[in-house]
Amino acid sequence: MIRALYTAATGLEAQQLNIDVIANNLANVGTSGFKKSRADFQDLLYQTSREPGGPATSTTQTSTGIQVGLGVRPAAVQRINAQGDFNQTTNPLDVAIGGDGYFQVTLPDGSTAFTRAGAFKLDSTGSVVTSSGDPLSPQINIPTGAESIQIGDDGTVSVTLAGQSAPSQVGQIQTARFANPSGLRAEGGNLFTETDSSGPPQLGTPGQDGLGQLTQGFLEGSNVSVVEELVAMISGQRAYEINSRAISAADEMLRTAASIGR
Repeated sequence: MIRALYTAATGLEAQQLNIDVIANNLANVGTSGFKKSRADFQDLLYQTSREPGGPATSTTQTSTGIQVGLGVRPAAVQRINAQGDFNQTTNPLDVAIGGDGYFQVTLPDGSTAFTRAGAFKLDSTGSVVTSSGDPLSPQINIPTGAESIQIGDDGTVSVTLAGQSAPSQVGQIQTARFANPSGLRAEGGNLFTETDSSGPPQLGTPGQDGLGQLTQGFLEGSNVSVVEELVAMISGQRAYEINSRAISAADEMLRTAASIGR
């Protein structure tokens, strides 16, 4: 009965993490480029009273044995990198990646981060930056007085200046892919950084070597399905409730055992 108390307690902790992950998914349902996560769990060690396949008699073996599990533990929080829906904005600096790939940005400390959120802006010098002011890498500058900005499927950035009929190329957007994008470290602010698990970034031109093409005037929305998350939340809530009832049942059994002989 004491074992049941601790086993059910691990179930409560696991479902608390599950609800935390679901809550973060729902909170970011409107975040551009957000990728939902899923909590994965593993069962804990087993207490073996009779070994499976052990001798039952001198000529027979036990078929299953007796093993009692000791609960559950979190194994991973898996990021699901499925494509989000495209939302048209008509803003020339909004860019969506259709397929695999990440934009590269330079952080204030000089390191490189990666993002799927293509809601770019211009700073006071004409550089293309993120909403947090981090410049796109390689850096792209839009000349003052540019009448229009065109971003091609392959990342070519061109502008039309006053008095010119033909656009002039001012930069090239490169994207990066990873062997294991789920291994990237989430830093907040729609940014990810490289880890040993993700592997090094493989840079290339959008639309080539498996990298997704770019679409100007669109933003990739979150891939969170509100209905799926609500169903998962209800399931997690019920699992939490059932584990709490298991604790109550074990406590009642202990109370009954303690009252014997009174």
